Amino acid sequence: MPIAEDPEPRPPEDPRNGEDGKDPFADLVLDEEFVRGATVKEQAGRTRMLAARWQHTPPVDPGGRRSVNDGPRPRRRFTRRPRPVDPWGTPRPRRGGRLRTPLLVLLTVALVLAALNIDGLRSWYSTRFGDGSGSTAVPVRSVAPESGRPTTAPPPTDPAQPTVDRPWAGSPAEGWPTGIEVFGPDPSTVTRIGVFGADQVAAQVELVKRYLAAANLDPRTVAGGRPEAALAILGPENRADAEKALAAPSYDDDPLTWFSRFDAREAIPVGEVYRVQGSISVEGDGKRGVLVHTDFTYVYPLRPGPDAAARAAAHKPSPSHRPPRDPAPGGNATAKPVGLVTPVADVPGDTWTTRTVVRRADTFRFYDPAKFTVERDRLYFQRHLSESGNSECGVYDGWYHPRFDQFAAAGAPNPDRSGPTSDPYDRRGELSADGLCGTVSRS
Repeated sequence: MPIAEDPEPRPPEDPRNGEDGKDPFADLVLDEEFVRGATVKEQAGRTRMLAARWQHTPPVDPGGRRSVNDGPRPRRRFTRRPRPVDPWGTPRPRRGGRLRTPLLVLLTVALVLAALNIDGLRSWYSTRFGDGSGSTAVPVRSVAPESGRPTTAPPPTDPAQPTVDRPWAGSPAEGWPTGIEVFGPDPSTVTRIGVFGADQVAAQVELVKRYLAAANLDPRTVAGGRPEAALAILGPENRADAEKALAAPSYDDDPLTWFSRFDAREAIPVGEVYRVQGSISVEGDGKRGVLVHTDFTYVYPLRPGPDAAARAAAHKPSPSHRPPRDPAPGGNATAKPVGLVTPVADVPGDTWTTRTVVRRADTFRFYDPAKFTVERDRLYFQRHLSESGNSECGVYDGWYHPRFDQFAAAGAPNPDRSGPTSDPYDRRGELSADGLCGTVSRS
């Protein structure tokens, strides 16, 4: 009887294989997607190094780190900021720490010096950053021509010292117009007056403007030249009187009654642009003629001429308010020839200058040609009155004599000055003919 043989034993199952004995990782692909989907990631090398080091030597908290769980950082007041540290708690050096203290000392010294000399600081700033025309970097407000007599005093200004570069510093006239042509009634508003039609009256006003510009704003006239353009507009009698005054100035025949003039040996105009403010009005004369009334203030910036210091020492001038006639006229002088002094152009820009302020109130009459023998296109004075601020009193030699601050210490105040102190820019009142020689509050 055959004996059944035992079957061969089954080989042990590999735990890595499935139930069917197939390798479960046979189809596994180790690509980038598999790596990104791994749930366990290897720590970085630095992390493992720090973990091994801190296992024996725990890190020390330097006190400068904070956790998000520590709450809001308390606000510091008047405390020094903690110095930054590296990851091991070692303080890091501050940037620029060695230069901080010297810079703070220098800044403190500069602030103290500026506070002690605020005027000098303002002058330095204006000189360095100004526009070189009498104004600083701040734009100067333009002042419109007067439409009537002002009712308020001129505004105060910073009493800055004027210089060649800034001749209008400290003057209310800095924003005034520079020409006569902008003044007067609008030609469209001029109507017929007396025997003259509207066009004729407008032409008469323009003729007056031409004379005022030639007599008071022409650079040659102001610098002491012969005022030919102004003389040509005057009527025969007035022209004869003006030429006599120019030839032989005196108390009774003063060229300054007609023209604004400075001797180049003593005072030289700065530039050829001067400031003017005023008004023109027109009315009938009661005899079928026309009266043109003018009231203008002219301001002239001046620098000292070659003889300015010598005259200041000899005559002791000081700022004055010179009336048309002084009750005690001084010694007359012969007119000096014009053209002997050539103004020097290359003077330092910081040379101190001054200003003379002249106000004129003139009335011109245009006669009815049917009743009076007059020349056409000529001017005839009905009245002329003038006064000047910052010009020497008691001298009638045909020139204005301004005072310069740099030579003021050479002389004492003029004892003949008996009038009150006034502002030459104040145009609220009428011109006074009291004959007193006063003092100006500014120029």
